[in-house]
Amino acid sequence: MRFLYKPFGLAAGAFSGLLAGVVFKQVWKLLKGQDDAPEATKEDSTWTEVLLAAALQGAIFALVKAAVDRAGATGVRRVTGKWPGK
Repeated sequence: MRFLYKPFGLAAGAFSGLLAGVVFKQVWKLLKGQDDAPEATKEDSTWTEVLLAAALQGAIFALVKAAVDRAGATGVRRVTGKWPGK
């Protein structure tokens, strides 16, 4: 089962990365009113802004990845009757 799930897991991972990027961009826009998060190497970005953006982005990526992975595994179990990875 694990072998069959692998291609799906890779596609889901790519999708979750794209989705997380979109979610982060919208959340940052709501919080700061800016289209783009500050870049760590730009001189006019403050430490606080850069570190807040990085922490928020990491949390959103982890949350979206976990949600997509869990939904995929649950879907596979519904279709096959077996949890992937077992």
